[in-house]
Amino acid sequence: MKITDILTKDLVIADFSGTDKESVLVEFTEFLEQKGAIKNKETLLSALIEREKLGSTGIGENVAIPHAKLDEIDHMITLFGRSVKGVEFESLDKKPVHFVCLVIAPSNSTGQHLKALARISRILKSSALRESLQNAKDVDEIYSTLVDEDSKFI
Repeated sequence: MKITDILTKDLVIADFSGTDKESVLVEFTEFLEQKGAIKNKETLLSALIEREKLGSTGIGENVAIPHAKLDEIDHMITLFGRSVKGVEFESLDKKPVHFVCLVIAPSNSTGQHLKALARISRILKSSALRESLQNAKDVDEIYSTLVDEDSKFI
């Protein structure tokens, strides 16, 4: 699985405005509804909040990967957002989150969902990549930086 299989440039936010976990999740669900990627932002938001109750998806090193499964979709949807300032996301390492990669999978897909989470986690482990993403000027540069990093992995 390549990042281009699950992320398109039109689902990248160069500098999201949310200031904490909940406002980021609200912003992302509204963005996806406006883009026509999902039909019901409330259903997705509820699923994401329920998942966060199990433990924060702020995995550390300024990265969060919130995720959920939805009955209403038939393919994986990924949204990548950057916060230049950083937000409180209840991360495991207590550091602010600058990069949020939201993954939504169809309810009936387990393998693909886990592969996507693993791929994203692996890519975002690179401190050099995170620095490049932080310095990227716009959506185009953020997207191409992610695609370039992903191409290093087979």
